[in-house]
Amino acid sequence: MQVVFITGGSTGIGKATGALLQSSGYKVIGTSRSPDRYKNHPFPLVQMDLNDVSSIEKAVQTVISQHGQIDVLINNAGKGIVGPVEETPVEEIRKAFETNLVGAIAVMQAVLPIMRERNKGKIINITSIAGYAGLPFRGMYSATKSALHMVTESLRLELKHTNLQSCTLAPGDVATNIVEGRYHTPVKVGSPYKSIYGAARKDMDAHVDNGVSAKTVAKAIYKIIQKNKLKPHYTVGPFVQRFSVYLKSYLPAKLYENILSKFYNI
Repeated sequence: MQVVFITGGSTGIGKATGALLQSSGYKVIGTSRSPDRYKNHPFPLVQMDLNDVSSIEKAVQTVISQHGQIDVLINNAGKGIVGPVEETPVEEIRKAFETNLVGAIAVMQAVLPIMRERNKGKIINITSIAGYAGLPFRGMYSATKSALHMVTESLRLELKHTNLQSCTLAPGDVATNIVEGRYHTPVKVGSPYKSIYGAARKDMDAHVDNGVSAKTVAKAIYKIIQKNKLKPHYTVGPFVQRFSVYLKSYLPAKLYENILSKFYNI
């Protein structure tokens, strides 16, 4: 039985993915900063904080002591952040990078030696379609996911001589509770962004509400796990958002920027 380790397994994409995989014959272990809060969860949760390396190492060792292996790592846990580049507090920017990038790397560093011992394993890093473009008022989030995208490409090359594989899965908007959990930069008194940022926030929240379900993302992850050879990158989500990834590859930069401006009404 394959053992799947999912970071951020308490709610949203992580919970939906773990439930699907558990019902499909995989042994799933998820993580949460406060696992005791989630009673009758569909799969076990271990305590882990992405901002604490010792916590990550302890969680991974707990899985190994109980199951002896980790066949699939799904780096799903993340932190949302929105706001103007000019006004977003630097401390909040650091927190976002620590969680979405540094934390994800720390988990890979803890899991890779275990996979290497068996010369077998898959790592799926959950990034975002937002990581393919600098979206207005989502620059910090876009940057963290874009950075993880690039790290994954580097890792793939470094693992070429092994049977270990890695890839990214970039969801578009997904109907989860991300709006409640993400950091929203407060609008400063007299801010030049007051009107457009406020309107953009409403649009972003509406896009989430109209996004695909977490179960849709879970099914995409399930299909990736079953593949023998992983491609570097996958996307899932509303068609327009997935299509935008390809548009950026072919359209002149200025034209693509104008399309984004109209989409976000700025």
